[in-house]
Amino acid sequence: RSLLKAAAVAGAATSFSWALGREAARAAPGTGAAASATPAEGSPATVTWLEPGGLGAAGGSTFGAAWPRGVHAADTAFALTAADGTPVPVQTWTTARWPDGSLKWTAHAVGPEAAGAERFTLAPGAPATGTRTVTVTETGRRITVDTGTVRAVIGRHGGKLVESVTRGGVTIATGGRLVLLRQGELDDGDQGHARWERFDGEITAATVEQRGPVRAVVRVDGKHRKGDRRLLPFSVRLYFHAGSESFRMVHTVTYDGEQAAGRKQGDFIRGLGVRFTVPMRDAAYDRHVRFAGEGAGFLTEAVQGITGLRRDPGAAVRQAQVKGEKLPDPATWDQRVTSRLAHVPTWGDHTLSQLSADGFTVRKRTKAGHGWIPAGGGRRASGFGYVGGVSGGLSFGLRDFWQKHPAQLDVRGAAGDEAEVTLWLWSPEAQPMDLRFYHDGLGQDTYPEQLEGLNITYEDHEPGFGTPYGIARTGELMFWANATTPPAGTLVAQAAAVRTPPQLAVAPEDLVRARVFGGLFSPVDRSTPARARIEDRLDLLFTYYKDQVEQRRWYGFWDYGDIMHTYDEDRHQWRYDVGGYAWDNSELSPDLWLWYAYLRSGRADIFRFAEAMTRHTGEVDVYHLGAWAGLGTRHGVQHFADSAKQQRISTAVYRRPYYFLTADERVGDLMRDLVDSDETFLVLDPIRKIRTEPYTPDRHA
Repeated sequence: RSLLKAAAVAGAATSFSWALGREAARAAPGTGAAASATPAEGSPATVTWLEPGGLGAAGGSTFGAAWPRGVHAADTAFALTAADGTPVPVQTWTTARWPDGSLKWTAHAVGPEAAGAERFTLAPGAPATGTRTVTVTETGRRITVDTGTVRAVIGRHGGKLVESVTRGGVTIATGGRLVLLRQGELDDGDQGHARWERFDGEITAATVEQRGPVRAVVRVDGKHRKGDRRLLPFSVRLYFHAGSESFRMVHTVTYDGEQAAGRKQGDFIRGLGVRFTVPMRDAAYDRHVRFAGEGAGFLTEAVQGITGLRRDPGAAVRQAQVKGEKLPDPATWDQRVTSRLAHVPTWGDHTLSQLSADGFTVRKRTKAGHGWIPAGGGRRASGFGYVGGVSGGLSFGLRDFWQKHPAQLDVRGAAGDEAEVTLWLWSPEAQPMDLRFYHDGLGQDTYPEQLEGLNITYEDHEPGFGTPYGIARTGELMFWANATTPPAGTLVAQAAAVRTPPQLAVAPEDLVRARVFGGLFSPVDRSTPARARIEDRLDLLFTYYKDQVEQRRWYGFWDYGDIMHTYDEDRHQWRYDVGGYAWDNSELSPDLWLWYAYLRSGRADIFRFAEAMTRHTGEVDVYHLGAWAGLGTRHGVQHFADSAKQQRISTAVYRRPYYFLTADERVGDLMRDLVDSDETFLVLDPIRKIRTEPYTPDRHA
């Protein structure tokens, strides 16, 4: 807590002198708040990649640009130009305006034609026309998106979100759907008999939000269904870019099940996944499975391996299989191998499971009903895989794979006519998702007793308030429709795009010049010893928290992105188990500290830290369903544990920087959901436990 206060004070100190100078300039003779923009204010924006390496294997990138008040009219068009003068196709839309109607924030999307450049200029002008455009066609039953390379058919009804993905007329994947495994009872003790049941995603609505020419976005909403029971609403967005062979999925689920403290029965999630079917057309020895480990490491397997056999088919044959290339006609092999191929097993099933932040395992088997064979392992997997053959296949990846463990990748049936790929956001091999409240109430049934508890553990407990009903979580997935099994370099690039999606960003100087987010921040400045000391202190504070995430393992499906509240110096441990001193849940606004640290520095590591926090605090620490929808939960041992449900946790101010810097539609949803959250004061009095006089909420207060 004191570290966060120190960060706030240091940040204020570094911006204060700059702000005074700016206000003095505004007050100078002949100037004023409504003065015309200076030439500097109307300058083009400089745009670069957040991390080195450019677009890589990603399909595209979207970024936000800020403009000073009064500089650009609402109907201004923008052109993007690479540093070498090459025009780059760009799609532009407005995300915010100044009170005078001029542009404040614009969003810009680029596709694969931006891949060859590291630096760009964004300025008013006619956007370049791409060699390919993304098109969207709609019927009452389907939405079809064509990037010029890949064609995807999206369902409006039923259980198949992505009915098919084709490339060059060849079907690469079919039946893209959501899977939920529910366990109705927990096993405590030495004997278990719990049963699972599968719910399948059912679409209730599908909407085209953007339709090109560079970027198309389709939103699909629904719930998981089994019979008459519906569970865990979902909202999925699919992103396509002109000319791209890939598409991106942003997958959000909201928990609406029942889990009561002290009871073994409830809606315990055993698995949560996204599943595709991949046609397998090639001979078994021309089919391949790839799993990425750490960095550039890969498990490289054929469904039917012809390397390492007692008889050698030939060096050229072996090398082609390892590379994923089509093998020569078996008639040209050593016939001692060709005549015995039927005796070489086919390995149809592969699994990579990451059950903790510190270890993953890979195993495979020939088919269901037969034993699993260990195939390797490591520390932190990239969350990326491939299955297919020399005539085409599907690459797939789940971002923050080990950070948001337990996660898993499955390939099933690759030796048959169709393989089934499942990306598990919650691994079915892990313990079921247990969201029951962590204690029995400790006798705190009345307000006076609860205030006593607050005075000892800092936890504001109230029966029935520590519920997960209405919290949410968002995951990001990517898929590539490959014309053949990709070579090693391409697979490495695809895995890198899953781990860290390429992000374009405007320069800090342009953000400062636009005077957005209050304007009270300045670029990093080490020009004097005093300023350098302030910058060093700010760096130390960020580095400290970044290192604590790793040292303390602040990872996991529900936890990744948050930090802890207060340290226990006696145990040399954060107070993770002490009431209101545990998870921070935006207490003292670390979200803002991080975003302002990024705005003034442009540092990628700060951006990624703040991005993870925004994804977490906006989803997990806030209610999206139920009586408290629009309110967040005060800090505690569990993110939803405390009875103080407050707007200071859910406030849109924590989401604004990420939304305007990236135009992320899901975070935009979170902000719009808060428009009427003041109504929540009518159903929950925030100071109900200490009021001394009768209180009736007034809708018109």
